[in-house]
Amino acid sequence: MKLKNPFRDLTKFELALWLCSVVVVFLSFCLSPDGSVVSLLASLVGVTALIFVAKGYVFGQVLCIFFAILYGIVSFWQQYYGEMITYLGMSAPAALAAVIAWIRNPSGNGSTVKVRKALGAKECLLTCLVTAGVTVGFYFLLRALYTANLGFSTLSVATSFLASALTFLRSPYYALAYAANDLVLIVLWVLATMRDISYLPMIFCFVMFLANDLYGFYNWQKMKRLQESMARM
Repeated sequence: MKLKNPFRDLTKFELALWLCSVVVVFLSFCLSPDGSVVSLLASLVGVTALIFVAKGYVFGQVLCIFFAILYGIVSFWQQYYGEMITYLGMSAPAALAAVIAWIRNPSGNGSTVKVRKALGAKECLLTCLVTAGVTVGFYFLLRALYTANLGFSTLSVATSFLASALTFLRSPYYALAYAANDLVLIVLWVLATMRDISYLPMIFCFVMFLANDLYGFYNWQKMKRLQESMARM
């Protein structure tokens, strides 16, 4: 893939979505007493990563690695061990694997990833089985660690793993899996904020994540149609 300044390629809508995400996250930090700087930094890196993942840029996956590290630290402080293990032990390595897979599968123009047309039946079945196995395994691990809000934390593992797998497979449906994960995380951080208001930025972070992931699904479908059209030429 060609290396270029990714910000130059943002459309007006994408730039507006990114700026809105940054402003919302920053204002929530300003309005939160004793706000966590690491939470703010994680949120800003996260919303920036998603807008570029939505465009199919490798740069977005690189930022996802940094987000996973920062988010893992915040989760550890809140005793959300499921989130910490998931993001440090799974999401960060998965993002690294996605970087490699995306570099090896560029689109015709060389700047974005080539979107998969569709997953085969065996791939779908294997992905579902592995996701189920990982979820069950994590449930018992998280229960042994006395993880806060065990049910939602386990559900977060399931949706996050599925999203990571679909991202590696270059499927547009990665975005819907992440959108489901965003909804779970909004609930988790609402519960955390009820105990400590300094985590308020994390709620707004995942609200904006949800908006970005929904756009990501739309844009990947658009990319898929464009790439298929170019392949027929």
